[in-house]
Amino acid sequence: MIAAWLGALERLILPPTCLLCGATGMGGLDLCAGCLGDLPRNLAACPRCAAPLPVAGTGPCARCRAQPPDFDRAVVPFRYQTPVDFMITRLKFNGRLANARLLGELFAAALAERGDPAPDCIVPVPLHPRRLRERGFNQALELARPVARRLGIPLRIDGLRRVRHTLPQVRLDARQRQTNPLGAFARGAPLPGARVALMDDVVTTASTMGECARVLRTGGVTDIAIWAIGRTGGPP
Repeated sequence: MIAAWLGALERLILPPTCLLCGATGMGGLDLCAGCLGDLPRNLAACPRCAAPLPVAGTGPCARCRAQPPDFDRAVVPFRYQTPVDFMITRLKFNGRLANARLLGELFAAALAERGDPAPDCIVPVPLHPRRLRERGFNQALELARPVARRLGIPLRIDGLRRVRHTLPQVRLDARQRQTNPLGAFARGAPLPGARVALMDDVVTTASTMGECARVLRTGGVTDIAIWAIGRTGGPP
């Protein structure tokens, strides 16, 4: 009740303003109707890894059919194209945490439209302590906060640990991205039997999410969904 009241007071004092063009926001979001309509929706996507497909409803992509990943499904509502890529880049490298709040709210709305059963918890993909010190925050955690708050799902930042510092995926080619995350994660607090949603900002080859899922499986997690804001390219 107090949180809702404070939120209403904040919207009254600081009305929503579009983070992309500066126009008046809509529906309590810092995004106007025009910019909302410009977002690149990932409507035709592989249900397993969210890779964009030519036609919706065609089932898993060729890669997921040939080599099913360690996670069960994916929810990635947008393609990693303008202006989603711009908002994520500004978040990660310029500390625009307001972008995390907006993108998290958009994700939560997209998830609610799907009507999927809620997981038991959200586990943000962790950063290595070195990267966390450099950046000052974990973008996956900041994106997960508004989702957890809006949908009433517990956040478990202790579910995974990053134990090996890796190169940023964006600097690597497709083959290197497949092997870069291997051995980078370890189990944290026990989550046996849980239905877990892994949260990150962008899915490229899905190798990072796949390695996280593999580690969680070794701890007894039974159902894993991967959640992210944007998906790159075509099938990984």
